[in-house]
Amino acid sequence: MTPQNRSTSASDTHLVIAIDGPAGSGKSSVGDLLAKRLRYVHISTGAIYRAIGWKSEQQGIAPNDIPAMQRLIAQTTIEFRRREDGTSAMIVDGDDVSEQLTTNEAGLRASTVAAIPEVRQSFLALQRRLGRNGGVILDGRDIGTVVFPDADVKFYLDASPQERAHRRFLQLQQQGRSADLAQLIADIKQRDHDDSTRTIAPLRQAEDAVYIDSTHLTLPQVVEKMMHTVRQSTEE
Repeated sequence: MTPQNRSTSASDTHLVIAIDGPAGSGKSSVGDLLAKRLRYVHISTGAIYRAIGWKSEQQGIAPNDIPAMQRLIAQTTIEFRRREDGTSAMIVDGDDVSEQLTTNEAGLRASTVAAIPEVRQSFLALQRRLGRNGGVILDGRDIGTVVFPDADVKFYLDASPQERAHRRFLQLQQQGRSADLAQLIADIKQRDHDDSTRTIAPLRQAEDAVYIDSTHLTLPQVVEKMMHTVRQSTEE
């Protein structure tokens, strides 16, 4: 069987693929490319928390104001739209806010919002509904442990804090933004601590997840490793 045929076979099985890992490990980029290879839909759950964090900040709502946050969530429409290049656009209340959600500040606020049980519970049903028919790749912090504990294939994507900060530094430079590498490293370590120590759905590797350290791997190399695992799962 040729690689192309195996890839098509994986597409036809409509798997639920979970990619978990810490901030900056490349989950979204890997998810986008893997989705293209498999012709799946990629859902970045971290973007959901960024969207709510961003909107709450725009409206001056404190994350710990639970009633106000619950109203905000109930009144917000979120969807993912596939662009012509295969990447996903984040649509909030009808507007593409993808660029606004890429700032380091948006990421830090997302961690704060995601630590609120009521917020996570509100989006749990949404995430499960989006993935219930399969043919999807979901990335986040607790996909394989909480959202889809019975996912067909699970990955835990990791990289050193220094490497993750360096990738973010280069990304910001390409966008014409200034950044301090030392501060980025500190921010990532803080997010790791916050994500792994929160009471509700802390960041951890699912027991049956395939661990991939991407510190010294290119994006295509990571995706090829995942493709190999996906192909194996469809041949069993």
